[in-house]
Parts: sequence; C-alpha cells; structure tokens
Amino acid sequence: MNIVDRYKKPTPKFFRTLRNIGIALATAGGAIIAAPISLPALVVTVATYMTVAGTVVTAVSQAVTIDEETEIPKISERDEQ
Repeated sequence: MNIVDRYKKPTPKFFRTLRNIGIALATAGGAIIAAPISLPALVVTVATYMTVAGTVVTAVSQAVTIDEETEIPKISERDEQ
C-alpha cells in the first residue's frame, strides 16, 4: 500500500479527534508566530514547538487506517501479519 492509498482509507474516531487537536495546535502556534506585534521570545518559542507538535500529530493521526475485515486500527504494514 502506498502513502496515497493509506491517506484515502478511513481513520478511526480516536485518531480523527487527535488529528483535529493537532490541527488546532498547529494553527494556534502559527498565528502566534505570525502576530504583527512584538511578543516575548519565550512565547514565540512555545508557539514554534506547538506548531511542530501539532503538525506531527496531524500527520501521524491521518496515516492510521481501519482494517476493513476486523475494524482494528493499523499503524504499519507489519501489523497485517
């Protein structure tokens, strides 16, 4: 299965929720980083980490698929054996 096929398959409910949280984190972090006002360095650093963490959580959560036969979430091809 290639990456395009994996992203087209359905995602389990828990990982959809986790994906949405990741999107919110990435969006909030990006908005803070792009703010047109001067912010303390600590706030910008935390926002940068929020953006990275949100992006990673979103990407990983989207890649988890449901096995059509057993409806068990699978993370890798190794889980099929």
